[in-house]
Amino acid sequence: MRLNEENESPAQINIVPMIDVIFAILVYFIVSTLSLTRLESLPVNLPGASTAQVQNAPPVTVSLTKAGTVAVNEQTVPLSEVQNRVRVLVPTGQNAVVVINADREANYGQVVAIMDQLRQIPGVRIAVATQRP
Repeated sequence: MRLNEENESPAQINIVPMIDVIFAILVYFIVSTLSLTRLESLPVNLPGASTAQVQNAPPVTVSLTKAGTVAVNEQTVPLSEVQNRVRVLVPTGQNAVVVINADREANYGQVVAIMDQLRQIPGVRIAVATQRP
């Protein structure tokens, strides 16, 4: 039997430091996850398609903005240079997927011109990026 049983305070667990640590870990994971996303195209407003399918991460992305700016993997290029730039990025003799990110209000003629240039590269498959509605 203890002598000062009446004077002892009950045992307490202070959870405030534990909440601080958990919050710090949560913030770390959120920030690190956001830094893992890879942006390979210009920001465009994609059209929707109910039959859209998720593709594996493509090595090459061609973007066309509403204003008519063309970019290959975020590097702005003239429309006439798209084929040459993609040929450099696609390994010869291998099949590669080139994704076209065209704004829904982009000039249809420019989209067709980009597709025509890409079709001339052997081994290139063309995919058009869309959003699910």
